[in-house]
Amino acid sequence: MELTIGMAHLTFHYFAYGSNMLTRRLTSRERAPSAVSIGTGYIAGRRLTFDKRSRDGSGKCDAEETGNATDRVYGVIFEISFSDKCDLNRAEGRGKGYELETVEVITKQGTALAQTYIATRKERGLRPYHWYKALVVSGAVEHDLPSSYVEWLRVFKSEEDPRADRRAENEAILFAD
Repeated sequence: MELTIGMAHLTFHYFAYGSNMLTRRLTSRERAPSAVSIGTGYIAGRRLTFDKRSRDGSGKCDAEETGNATDRVYGVIFEISFSDKCDLNRAEGRGKGYELETVEVITKQGTALAQTYIATRKERGLRPYHWYKALVVSGAVEHDLPSSYVEWLRVFKSEEDPRADRRAENEAILFAD
């Protein structure tokens, strides 16, 4: 676990590769309001999938281990106060479909250790809801991830969320100022 001493509080590094790449989603009151982006990079030997089974039945992101060193999952490294860790764990479903893992992130400046959530409840063939995929793509665009990776994210098939209230709530995040 990467632990740094910040301005009078302890922080940790978190690697976001799914919807939490979008800063305004991650910094919501229910997740990690202290989160500050400190860079981008990728983890090698993994590929992004949408096969983490969500409580709503849709597919959420996973950084699936492949063993192939040329596979990459791009994302954003955030520095977060430890005071936000419990809320982030709860929002991410730690122990209920995701577990924390320390990963080595390759950045332009070198290698960094960060924590990330890896799926433990997976099911092939799941699709993300349109709004979820849009959050992932928007976060990748916000942080200027490689354009070829962003375009690759755009081609994933997604589906309409049958719950209009959940769809509207999450789409509002996309269009917030």
